[in-house]
Amino acid sequence: MKYTRLTKEQLEELHPEFVNFLATQSIDKKEWDELKLNKPEVAEQEIDVFSDLIWDKAISNVSYIDHFSKNYIFLFKCVDTTVYSYVINSSNNNVDFLSTEGINWLSENIASHEVEIQRGKKDVSSDRNGSLFEIIKQGGIISKGELFTKLELLLNQ
Repeated sequence: MKYTRLTKEQLEELHPEFVNFLATQSIDKKEWDELKLNKPEVAEQEIDVFSDLIWDKAISNVSYIDHFSKNYIFLFKCVDTTVYSYVINSSNNNVDFLSTEGINWLSENIASHEVEIQRGKKDVSSDRNGSLFEIIKQGGIISKGELFTKLELLLNQ
């Protein structure tokens, strides 16, 4: 399995797509019920293949990922086979980027000596989706890139 198995809730939400997937495998409802009962390992393999297909399709459409922690903000922009990043951290230990106050503090102090911003660039041509999935697995959230775009504009003035 390349990614991770979809949860029961996710599978329920994607039920029509899963039925279509099984149909492409020439598995009807009766056969699926028999598989689940008599060959659960084969049924699980089918769920794993479906999960990978769904994750792969979803990640293929990702352009931005944000990851927040108490002391750091990681912003990623995914363009073809390159991931550009900004890593923001503060030397002020009282700042918590997981709070509204922390984000407000950052917007007011972004140019201060207490804020460090690093730029990065990584080639992910060998496994773009796998690389992005790792970021998501570690707590990254797929975004529309508002913060990345604002920061990029601010830094390139």
